[in-house]
Amino acid sequence: MLPEPAPFSPVPQRVTRLNERYRHHSATSVVERAIADADTGRVALVSSFGAESVVLLHMVAVIDPRVPVLFIDTEMLFPETLDYQREVADHLGLQDLRVIRASRTRIAAIDPQGDLHRTDPDACCTLRKTEPLEHALAPFDAWITGRKRFQGGQRAALEFFEAEGAARIKVNPLAHWRAEDVQDYMVNNRLPRHPLVARGYPSIGCAPCTTPVAQGEDPRAGRWRGTGKEECGIHFVDGKIVRGPLRHAS
Repeated sequence: MLPEPAPFSPVPQRVTRLNERYRHHSATSVVERAIADADTGRVALVSSFGAESVVLLHMVAVIDPRVPVLFIDTEMLFPETLDYQREVADHLGLQDLRVIRASRTRIAAIDPQGDLHRTDPDACCTLRKTEPLEHALAPFDAWITGRKRFQGGQRAALEFFEAEGAARIKVNPLAHWRAEDVQDYMVNNRLPRHPLVARGYPSIGCAPCTTPVAQGEDPRAGRWRGTGKEECGIHFVDGKIVRGPLRHAS
């Protein structure tokens, strides 16, 4: 059963306790404990149903298929992603899949022609992805992500549990996994692959802003190619979304 809401101590204190409690646990065990531990509260999995998403989706489905799964449909995704989302949800028996979209009113006011991604991709991501996610996460105390240390940058020292300011806990069960661990898990569990991976898309976002990646390129080179943009903007500081990549203060 999912834990009921309860009075919480501050997020940083709970994060410290959780990391101490589960520091040496496996990824599957971290998912299981995150779902059940009173210190995390109500938990959702946020999934893009992208190239590696099926790993965490499978873990959650095996442990408790009732865990809410939030899927943001920007209405600019590849048709293959939408088909894959339906295939995986059915294959795994997900019982609470929530498809999140931007409000029609906001789209009509800000992007009536559907071409904002060409002139201001940051604003497009905010409208179609980050704002809808912020609203969708409002009822939850924690969310599960697929972030990993091997992805580098600020993720290089990632822990299983981290604080999003004072508002929410972010759970990173795959923090210590290597790229080959992800592939091995998919093979060993016979999980369906996103069809675009075989066509040169190791990182998959919206169709207008994602291109194939050549051999030897960084896996994310096809995202917003030629724009200098690197992130969709799903970062939180003190409970508020901050658009763009977070940077350490100098």
